[in-house]
Amino acid sequence: MAQPSTAATYRAPQPSLARWWRQVLFVPMLHSRWLNPDARARLTEKVTQAERGHRGEVFLIIENHLPIQEAYRTDSRTRAIDLFSGYRVWDTEENTGVLVYVNICEHSLEIVADRGISAHVSPTVWQAMCDKALAGMANKKTEESLADLLDEVGQLLRQYYHLEDDPEGNELSDTVVFLK
Repeated sequence: MAQPSTAATYRAPQPSLARWWRQVLFVPMLHSRWLNPDARARLTEKVTQAERGHRGEVFLIIENHLPIQEAYRTDSRTRAIDLFSGYRVWDTEENTGVLVYVNICEHSLEIVADRGISAHVSPTVWQAMCDKALAGMANKKTEESLADLLDEVGQLLRQYYHLEDDPEGNELSDTVVFLK
């Protein structure tokens, strides 16, 4: 599911007709009911809390399914990397952006961390965090699992980029991005 965020371990996705069909047949209203406006507001608040006390940036994207036109050749990891670039999570002053990407249809969660924080955090730590959150999501505790994951990401960023007072404020929006 989640892969280490280093270029050395990146592998190109294999074309998959099964993945494409999953996207085509996916019915969002059956699977993303938990993500109502109140849940989005609570998760946005969790992102805000996760960003306190350090110089890092946390960005959460939840997507119903891969874009149909890309699903045959694109997997969740590749999509997360594309979104990391597209939303400019990499463009923070100290390269401390962390993208948490959830694909509801694929039951996947990816963490893409910029090179500043990746220099301090082992890929196995990111993997363990993803595995823990995915286990909770499999038990129908999606919002709670994501909230816990965001707390853990914030703790890691505080450990390496601690800051008592952040005069610059946010470099990225805390609002959860929901791609239907």
